[in-house]
Amino acid sequence: MSVLSSRTGRDRQRYDNNFRLVSGCIPYRLIKADEIEEDSSVDFVNKLEVLMVSSPNRHDLVFPKGGWEDDETVLEAASREAIEEAGVKGILREVPLGVWEFRSKSSTVEDECLGGCKGYMFALEVTEELEDWPERKNRERRWLNVKEALELCRYEWMQRALEEFLRVMEDEGRLRTEEETVQDSSKLEEECQIDPWYCFVVN
Repeated sequence: MSVLSSRTGRDRQRYDNNFRLVSGCIPYRLIKADEIEEDSSVDFVNKLEVLMVSSPNRHDLVFPKGGWEDDETVLEAASREAIEEAGVKGILREVPLGVWEFRSKSSTVEDECLGGCKGYMFALEVTEELEDWPERKNRERRWLNVKEALELCRYEWMQRALEEFLRVMEDEGRLRTEEETVQDSSKLEEECQIDPWYCFVVN
């Protein structure tokens, strides 16, 4: 089975007001109920794991990201980077977590003169992990809880993106909990309805 190769070079690189445009994502998954102890106090966020990848000769980790090119949308670029660097596919949320300006240590002299990079980050719910992917020889992937990811994240701007991801997921988890509570309450009311046959009027 052939494996797609990574895009290289910057011939098609997008720029905006002297910033090199970058697109990336935070791949995540929910831990299955049978993989954790049954504990109602375990909140939604603690059931989350995020996927990070390594770089050659470094111990810290990053999320998949790379240059946004002129023949693709920002969403397509984020999905491509997830496949190339981490070997994962999934459901990409169309609303970005945010946009961060930064200066990459791997930036060229041209990038530095232009003004650095502007990165768009998205949340990607992973549905498939590939056994082989373009940058497998140069990168290892690791599933981590959010606390571990914050500690091992190489770049400060990626930490900020992860914090925003955490806020979004906490809000979603809170809404999900509220919806489940309403459903449970409705079910309980239905079960507790009294048959009129058993109702009596007491003088």
